[in-house]
Amino acid sequence: MRICEETLENFSISYPLDRLAPLERILFLDIETTGFTAKSSYLYLIGCAYYLAGKWRTIQWMAESYDQETDVLKAFFEFSKLYRYLIHFNGNNFDLPFITQKCAQLSLPYTFDDYRGIDIYKRVAPYRYFLKLPNCKQKTLEQFLGINRKDVFSGGELIGIYHEYIKNPSEFSENALFLHNADDLKGMLETLPMLAYYDLFNSPIRARKVQANVYRDVNGARRRELIIQFRPDTMLPKPVSANINQCIFRSDDTGCSLKVPIFEEELRYFYSNYHDYYYLPTEDTALHKSVAEFVDKAYRIPASAANCYTRKASSYLPQWDFVFTPFFKRDYKSRELFFELTDELKKDRQAFSQYASHVLNMMASTY
Repeated sequence: MRICEETLENFSISYPLDRLAPLERILFLDIETTGFTAKSSYLYLIGCAYYLAGKWRTIQWMAESYDQETDVLKAFFEFSKLYRYLIHFNGNNFDLPFITQKCAQLSLPYTFDDYRGIDIYKRVAPYRYFLKLPNCKQKTLEQFLGINRKDVFSGGELIGIYHEYIKNPSEFSENALFLHNADDLKGMLETLPMLAYYDLFNSPIRARKVQANVYRDVNGARRRELIIQFRPDTMLPKPVSANINQCIFRSDDTGCSLKVPIFEEELRYFYSNYHDYYYLPTEDTALHKSVAEFVDKAYRIPASAANCYTRKASSYLPQWDFVFTPFFKRDYKSRELFFELTDELKKDRQAFSQYASHVLNMMASTY
């Protein structure tokens, strides 16, 4: 078994990883195999990155023959027992199940039961379309952040190189195998800032400035919009923008902003217990039976779900779930929901913080 260790000199990460766990308790993991299933392929290399004495370091164990899988696994688990947090890239779907199945196949008593894990892929993938990424592969995230790697081979290409290495070991093949895994480990460290986008959608937002703005649209019509400005808990590594459902999100080095249209129109509030109401056609409104009993029968009819409403002209903000009540609609079958921008709400900074989170999550889920 070959072991390769390296200290990453002058290397640092910009993401506040210590918020997740103490750095000395975190282990980054990446494996190399000759196939996708443990039963029919070999695990030939395990690489780890870890933090020790103020520096990031890597260690790799590579099997020099097919029957050294057991040695590689034993060395990894002996080393990893010092750690409790595993960070990996799509490890929930591949690395961890592969190792677990391989241990069972080789009758080794190791599990990941005592570890807590963070899968970078799982955290970033839901926001792939929001970030306008063609896919969510690790190399794609590296390119998005402008990270360059030395390795030129794909994991698939290395399978042939490893089989050739077993037959005819060479310095070139050995270096290529170690380098690919080392670049994957370093790449994971360098792509950690991508977790800031996960934090953007999953951490509380604190609005620091809220204001209404008036502008003219392309047709010259007067429009109003609400602008919410905030600084995310973790600064985003790269500016992004999105425009969905007339809502605009932008980020830069100073923070983030959301622009949401303010609708000034007459909307309807629908009563759910329509059996307790009469509808007045000439007034186009519903009245509770306790009041409508005094209205001439010629001017009232039993209310239905579709006409049991009152109308109100005001300023409204859109919402995509029942977050703020009472909620209003344009008509009964409409899926668009609104809530009133009242004078009381205008003074509620916490409500606007909650609303900003709601809008952002709508934008992420709409893509």
